[in-house]
Amino acid sequence: MPAQLTGQLEPGLSRWKWLVKWFLAIPHYAVLAVLWVAFLVVTFAAGVAILFTGRYPAALFQFAVGVLRWNWRVSFYAYGVLGTDEYPPFTLARTAYPADFFVACPESLSHWQILLKSWLFALPQLLVVSLLTGGAWASASASGISLVGVLVLVAAVVLLFTGVYRVGVFNLLMGINRLALRTMAYVALMTDKYPPFRLGQGPFDPPADALNPGSA
Repeated sequence: MPAQLTGQLEPGLSRWKWLVKWFLAIPHYAVLAVLWVAFLVVTFAAGVAILFTGRYPAALFQFAVGVLRWNWRVSFYAYGVLGTDEYPPFTLARTAYPADFFVACPESLSHWQILLKSWLFALPQLLVVSLLTGGAWASASASGISLVGVLVLVAAVVLLFTGVYRVGVFNLLMGINRLALRTMAYVALMTDKYPPFRLGQGPFDPPADALNPGSA
């Protein structure tokens, strides 16, 4: 898949820190609110460029992927997964953070698909993602009533009382987030490859060698 999502569960997570991550993540939420507005503008501009040239401008592509990457790191830290206590960096670029998102920049894209894929072709995937996440994946928080919200709450309560994050719950959360971000990449015109109807559970998104550190 052109879109690859990874996240490594941190051993020895704090039992209680998840209780205050909503507060600790406020600076990130504030920045992301601005970045998402810019993301929408960039996606529209890229759509116009693709319509006439068949190419997604490289600078715009790197910015758009960076916004999704930033959103995913905050979600992984906070209430999308609670997979690490390491504070997310304030950057669009790839780092050594335990959560990462990558999309291979396409050489060319269909001129006409941009008119249909964001709302018509993607509709089945969007319905599935909405059922699983309640739309929480788009706001870096899974605090709403959704399968993701319930799973994160279960993981948090178990962690509080036992000091252990259940790997099965983590893998399922990774799969749901992976499906959501792949769908987002498709909706945002970054790829013409339709996202598969599978969760792809686990920390890594195979093949692992597809994660090229030198790309966007």
